[in-house]
Amino acid sequence: MKKSIKKILFFALSFLVGSVFLYSSYTKAFPIQLFEYTLVEFLHLPWLLAAVGARLFVGMEAGLGCLLLVSLFGANKWVLKVALALLSIFSIYIIYLWVRFGGEVNCGCFGDKVLLSPAASLGKNMALIAAVLVLLRYAEGLRFRRDYLVVSAISIAGLVLPFILFVVPLQQSKLSGRPPYVSDIAPLFKLSSNAVPDLRKGKHVVAFFHQGCPHCRLAAYKLHLMHQSNPALPLFMVIGGLQSDLTDFWKVTKANDVPYTRLDKDDFLNITHGIFPLILLIDNGEIAGSEDYNDLGQQFLEDWVAGKQVK
Repeated sequence: MKKSIKKILFFALSFLVGSVFLYSSYTKAFPIQLFEYTLVEFLHLPWLLAAVGARLFVGMEAGLGCLLLVSLFGANKWVLKVALALLSIFSIYIIYLWVRFGGEVNCGCFGDKVLLSPAASLGKNMALIAAVLVLLRYAEGLRFRRDYLVVSAISIAGLVLPFILFVVPLQQSKLSGRPPYVSDIAPLFKLSSNAVPDLRKGKHVVAFFHQGCPHCRLAAYKLHLMHQSNPALPLFMVIGGLQSDLTDFWKVTKANDVPYTRLDKDDFLNITHGIFPLILLIDNGEIAGSEDYNDLGQQFLEDWVAGKQVK
């Protein structure tokens, strides 16, 4: 009887740890771009490496979470050992963020669903590490004939699925032409503000965002990182809609370092036709092309601005 109670308790503990892993994977995956951009900002990874790394971490967490959920530990409890290693890596990353950026930074452990300080996140990881060590030392886990096939299938599926569900952007931008719905950008030439560049002269990357649009916020965050890497890039944001406070927009995107202006609702919709984020490449007042923020590459923009041959 006592042995049965122990099995139930260990199963419950494994289920709890697996649930945390799964939730962590889910919050990082939706949207996965936020996790990518976090890796670019804090670890200064190249864009492509950050995209691949984000999917690998999400896949590992998802696979481990599913296996722990049903107490499938694999041969020699390798699932628990990998979980322990992953938690250790995340903990080192959190300590780095804490030392480098202070105690208020969001570590991104649960994406933007639950904002955790480094201290809270490290405490959460320590509790998970303790739970995994208990399971590693005392729990037997679920065993059955050819269970290794199930463990292998779940592990492979976990690693592969993120790359299928979220195709890695190759950052191979190209001049894709003027969007058919953009007929007139003349309202931009009438704007009078010190922040507004003369769009009729030179090359400019002009991004149209609505402050409440989740994809616009991701795109603005990406422009912030590009501007941070190369302040000489001629980036400019046009934020449309009601003249409401932008405090929350800046808090999420950190993009208040990028020059911007506000545009009234009618002019904003006349240009975008309600399709945003919209990123236009403007060359001497003419639209040279439009870009999707997921595929927009910094090297492409730098080459285009410099007048190098781009396709």
